[in-house]
Amino acid sequence: MGQLIRIREMEQRLDEATAAVKRLEEALDSYEAIQNDINILATYLNSDEWRQDLSDDEHGFLPPDLKRGILSEDGIWNLLTDNTDLAQRMQTLSNQLLQKH
Repeated sequence: MGQLIRIREMEQRLDEATAAVKRLEEALDSYEAIQNDINILATYLNSDEWRQDLSDDEHGFLPPDLKRGILSEDGIWNLLTDNTDLAQRMQTLSNQLLQKH
């Protein structure tokens, strides 16, 4: 491989890697900021308030046009599971990266 080709290839790799790291940094900032809301949702799912809200919905006491995805146990549960899976994935990746550098 010629020197100029190699330099161009490495420059392209640098540009792509720099952009990817920046995007991940921004995504992690957003992800970190939302963790308190996720904890609040987990607490709500296990609360008497959630059970009462669900019961009131099942009895038709809530407005029919009310968005009610929060009353689907699966909605919150799936979010919590995805959040845990993502945390484990980040930990695995972090461990791999720290071993290489």
